[in-house]
Amino acid sequence: MLNVVSNKTKPMSFIKNILLTGSLLTLIVTMASCDSNFKKIQKINTVPFFATTQGENINLKYIDSGSVKAILVSPQMLDYSQVKYPFTEFPKGIHLTLIDSEKNQNFVVADYAISYGKKELVDLRGNVVITSHDGKKLETDQLYYDQKNDWFYTEKFYKISDIDNSFTEGVGIDFDSKFKTVTAQNSYAERNKTE
Repeated sequence: MLNVVSNKTKPMSFIKNILLTGSLLTLIVTMASCDSNFKKIQKINTVPFFATTQGENINLKYIDSGSVKAILVSPQMLDYSQVKYPFTEFPKGIHLTLIDSEKNQNFVVADYAISYGKKELVDLRGNVVITSHDGKKLETDQLYYDQKNDWFYTEKFYKISDIDNSFTEGVGIDFDSKFKTVTAQNSYAERNKTE
C-alpha cells in the first residue's frame, strides 16, 4: 500500500519514512522466510525412522562353549541399529529362558521389551514375571536390567513369592541376578511356616 504524504511533511522526514518502511518490509520478509525454513527443518526432524531389520516369530539361542545359555522367543523383533542411540524393540513381548551351568532353567516374561545396545540396558514392561528354577517368582509392571553390572531394578510395585506362598511386596527394589544382594524399599513381607 502506498502512503500519501501531505505537503506539510519535510522532505527529509519523507525519506526517513520510506527507508524505515523499506527496512521494516525487508525484516518482515526475512522473518517469514526464516519461519518457512524453520518449519521445513521441523518437518525433516520429525520424520519417523524405520527399523533396519524386522523379524517375526523369533527363536534365538545364545550358545557359549558349546552349551545353550539362553533362548529368546518373541512374536516380533524390530532392530534400530542405524540411529544415534541404537536399540532393539520387542513390541509384542518376550519369553526368555536362561540356563545356568547346572542346567537349571529360569524364565523372564514381559509384554514389551526394549534393549539399548550401547547402554547395555534392557527395559521390560507390562506383566513382567521372572520365575526361578526353585519356584521363586518376581512380578512387577516394569523392570530394568543393567547388563554391564548384572543388576535388576524397578521403582514400581513388585511382589516376590516363594513356593510355600511366603511373599515380599513393596515399591522399589534392586538386586543382582543371583539374588545375593537385594535392596528393597517400602516393603512388606509375610512368611508362612512350614511344619
